[in-house]
Amino acid sequence: MWTTNYEQTTTATPSAVWAALEKLHSGTPLGPSSDAFELHGPFAVGTTLTITPQGQEPMQSTIVALVPNTTYADRTVFGDLELTFRHDLAPTPDGGTMVTHTLVIDGPGSEDIGPELGPQISSDFPVAMAELLSAAERAAE
Repeated sequence: MWTTNYEQTTTATPSAVWAALEKLHSGTPLGPSSDAFELHGPFAVGTTLTITPQGQEPMQSTIVALVPNTTYADRTVFGDLELTFRHDLAPTPDGGTMVTHTLVIDGPGSEDIGPELGPQISSDFPVAMAELLSAAERAAE
């Protein structure tokens, strides 16, 4: 298994961040760099979605964890590998939110493939996080 995290704090509440996260995963882009998402059912565990990263081919994913205002995760099968993308939201003492975006690559050879593939996949985490948090902050104003 190989994993990486990207964390950022916002003044937006967990519910505002969650609303932006749900909006994105329901198909509404949050900014010019947003990947395209198409839900194939309700925003719930077990629902599949099509994700089209900027400049890439679409891929199928399945929502594997969903706890409103706290956790969202989806999993994409890529050959023998499973790529799990997870957002964890934690309230901060000042009323804001610490958001952790995690990528886990698991499966045969993931320890060897992860260090090469993982940084390529997660290189857009800072931009994606900035768009997510900006949308949450705008909605909270």
